[in-house]
Amino acid sequence: MNSLQGHLLVAAPTLVDPNFFHAVVLLVQHNDDGALGLVLNRPLQTTIRDMWEQVAEGECAIDGPLHQGGPCEGPLMVIHRDKSAADIKVSNGVYFCTNRERIETLINKRQGKAAAGGTNDMKFFVGYAGWTAGQLEAELAESSWLTIDANPKAVFEGDEHLWTDLTRAIARTDATILVDPKRIPEDPSVN
Repeated sequence: MNSLQGHLLVAAPTLVDPNFFHAVVLLVQHNDDGALGLVLNRPLQTTIRDMWEQVAEGECAIDGPLHQGGPCEGPLMVIHRDKSAADIKVSNGVYFCTNRERIETLINKRQGKAAAGGTNDMKFFVGYAGWTAGQLEAELAESSWLTIDANPKAVFEGDEHLWTDLTRAIARTDATILVDPKRIPEDPSVN
């Protein structure tokens, strides 16, 4: 099996599952046992500050959006750029953690940098996307997903246009990947 950890799954235009319609998923883990990913382009109305006030005793100066990472319930999860606070290295410059102390450290560092005028790229997630052994591979074989290497810019700076931007980038390298083979007539003259 070729692991796609550190890649982005871009929902194919034909994928209509409401959980993943036009979704971009960062694969945090992918091995023989299955895969775990986080939907990057599903910000919620709830902010990190609102969530933090409910789960922690301390203040939180971070006011960015909390993201819906997928349909499966799970702990608070963070992707970030701080190697010292990583549970898992996802790819170059992208790390993942669920450990409470590490998350507190990330928030404290971010608050200090925000006060000094700097930033420390991170995104917070509730929920995740999960696949059992072989499930993701079957979806890839059905052309439900397009794949592209993850890069920190897409992961941390991607906005509501992320799906469109990545789909266009993939189409520039292989336009046939966006065509549903079931819609191509056997006789092209009927087009």
